[in-house]
Parts: sequence; structure tokens; C-alpha cells
Amino acid sequence: MEKVYTNIYISDDGECQDGTPEMAVIHACKIPCHQEAVGYTGNLDKEDTDYLFLEEDNDLYLNIIDPPIPLFKLEIFVEFLKFSKKHYASGQKIFIHCNQGKSRAPSLALLFMSKCLPVISDKSYKKARMEFKKIYPDYDPGKGIVIFLTKNWNKL
Repeated sequence: MEKVYTNIYISDDGECQDGTPEMAVIHACKIPCHQEAVGYTGNLDKEDTDYLFLEEDNDLYLNIIDPPIPLFKLEIFVEFLKFSKKHYASGQKIFIHCNQGKSRAPSLALLFMSKCLPVISDKSYKKARMEFKKIYPDYDPGKGIVIFLTKNWNKL
């Protein structure tokens, strides 16, 4: 678990854990976290109420993969920001993990630090990315997430 800012941590799925009253956890991976939390294998029906995300107390499970083309839904990022803002404001640590800790989790941390905490620039994804790389040099976003965040930056 690596601290990227006050009370904000990122890692890979090797450090996956349940949220607690002291720490909210964002599970930014379909497999295994979202599947296990919702209780399905393969693909979930798009009409299911938990298709994009499931919030349970101090845990947010995201149905998110890291494809080379942007298949992301804006609602996932909006829900992430809402959840993180609420828990951060209450004094909890925010722990975000994805499978490898290089693309989705740090992209979400970057987004939160830019849009909710003004720690890094919110002018554009490109500017925020340059500033975030100074904080987290291992940031290696997938092509799909780069395209998505570049295109949708002003909507978030």
C-alpha cells in the first residue's frame, strides 16, 4: 500500500481488504472483487442494479476492467468521486486498489486529487497526469483509460 497523499493510498489486489470505519476501500477490479461481492461469474446482466458498482458501507466495488479501447461508463467515475468525497470528508483513509496497481487505482486517485482536493491540476487530464507522475512514478495508465479521461475530463 503506497501513500500518494494525506489519507489516500493505492495498491494492487494483493492487498485487497474490507473497508473499516477508519478506511474506505475502492475495489477497482471486476475480477475478483466485483464478481465476489455481487455473486456472479462470467458477465453480469447489464440490467442488474449492481452492474456498474456496488456500495456496501465502507466498500465500493466497481465493475471495471482496463481495456485498450475506452469501454468505461461515466457513472462509475461519478459514483467513485461521490463515495470517496463522502468518506474522505468524514476523516477516513481512502484505499484504492486494482489488479496491478498501475492503471485504474492510480487513475482514480489522480481524479480524486484533481477534482475534489485541488492537489493537482484539474485543467486537463494531460496536465493532471504530468503532475501525478511526480507523486507516483509507477503510474502506467492503459490506453483505454487515457482516451476516456482525456475525452471526459470536463464531465467529471
